[in-house]
Amino acid sequence: MSDAVKVGFVPFSAAVRGTLVVFCDDALKFGSATSKALGIAAATVKRAASASQFKGKSGSTLDVLAPEGLKVGRLIVIGAGKATDLKEFDVLKLGGAIAGKIGSGDTAITVIAELPAAAMQPEQAAAIASGIRLRAYKFDRYKTKKKDDERGPVNTAVSIAVADVAAAKKAFTPESHVVDGVILARELVNEPPNVLYPDEFAKRAAQLKKLGVEVQILDVAAMTRLKMGALLGVSQGSAHDGRTVIMRWNGGKKGEQPIAFVGKGVCFDTGGISIKPSASMEDMKGDMGGAACVVGLMHALAARKAKVNAIGAIGLVENMPDGNAQRPGDIVTSMSGQTIEIINTDAEGRLVLADVLWYVAQKHKPKFMVDLATLTGAIMVALGTDHAGLFSNNDELAQRLTEVGLSTGEKVWRMPLGPEYDKQIDSQFADMKNTGSRNGGSITAAQFLQRFVDGTPWAHLDIAGTAMGAPKTDINRSWGSGYGVRLLNSLVAEYYEAKK
Repeated sequence: MSDAVKVGFVPFSAAVRGTLVVFCDDALKFGSATSKALGIAAATVKRAASASQFKGKSGSTLDVLAPEGLKVGRLIVIGAGKATDLKEFDVLKLGGAIAGKIGSGDTAITVIAELPAAAMQPEQAAAIASGIRLRAYKFDRYKTKKKDDERGPVNTAVSIAVADVAAAKKAFTPESHVVDGVILARELVNEPPNVLYPDEFAKRAAQLKKLGVEVQILDVAAMTRLKMGALLGVSQGSAHDGRTVIMRWNGGKKGEQPIAFVGKGVCFDTGGISIKPSASMEDMKGDMGGAACVVGLMHALAARKAKVNAIGAIGLVENMPDGNAQRPGDIVTSMSGQTIEIINTDAEGRLVLADVLWYVAQKHKPKFMVDLATLTGAIMVALGTDHAGLFSNNDELAQRLTEVGLSTGEKVWRMPLGPEYDKQIDSQFADMKNTGSRNGGSITAAQFLQRFVDGTPWAHLDIAGTAMGAPKTDINRSWGSGYGVRLLNSLVAEYYEAKK
């Protein structure tokens, strides 16, 4: 992964280079180091703010060209709002606001990481750096010609001036690895399906071995021996064989019970025999957003050497409609031994997850499992694109996910589960159907998955509205968002990682 923007830290006393970026509050006040750097240009800022009605609201920007009294070609003032109200995610967004102002001609930028009351804490400076990198990411490797408005920053060096360089670097090091994990997840989701099919996806996941992650790839023969009939039923219509990838990071005590993350990896979903409408079918290259998140998360945990034992498991398939594809009316036997009547071949993700969840529960006996899947359009009808749907059999796990969702900005909303929904997936011919009625579609999908967790504490995140094609945000302009990497990394760090 390469960055068009390189971020580093320098002391407040360092010379300003290129474009200067400073912060003010909603009273247009600056900190002492900022005021010293601005000198007489502070008066220019006040005049420009008045002329443009800039009020210093959080994330707002004021752009001053050739500011009088400064040896820079450009001055950017970023509003921080009420500094006392700033939360972790707010600071991350301020970094995104900076990246949003970087143009193709900006080769050097100096950011003074100071709020009116005091210098930013090392963790805040690290969040600024993270926000810059997340917002600056672009996926354009397949463009051979770019229009002027598509030309973003190239080899731009951002120097963040801080009170304590060593402390800022120490704070940013683990966060930079999390950003790398988010960008890896975005890359996977953005790749075209003729490039990223199950075998290629598995090979990219195997690159985590360089970070010390143990990686096992199960091919068709291995999955057949394990009797993964649900997953194999989905993949049998494709020229590209399915794969299951098991990643293990052993950062905790030897023998300590692991935590587990499971991802749906449908590299392309036509719907199979129950074929989708052609409109927007190209978006179904992103139906592996859950698997992408798990790979990105495992990268983050390993790179920052998280003190935890973690399993990442992904089921990788293509759902295609050739002459060997499974049909509505087929009955498959899952690894658990439970039989499933196929009502709709486009309800394929839950079939993939059924076998992978069961495998992880039986083989690794984790403390808990969290699965992520672009599973249902119904969750978008219910929640739109700002929250992922959260379903869980464990109140503590659900509460913790909700809390870290608020702190990271990757929000979740808990949805119901209950035996009253089971009747919608009862089958006349098998143990269950793979889909229920139109009503409560995301709920019955989660109810289906619950039958394969074998009593393990578990949460299901339906990320259909948040992993791909979601609205652009302060820290993401990419089609693939990398949703879930920061959320789950925070879950691990806050609640399950051994403290130093």
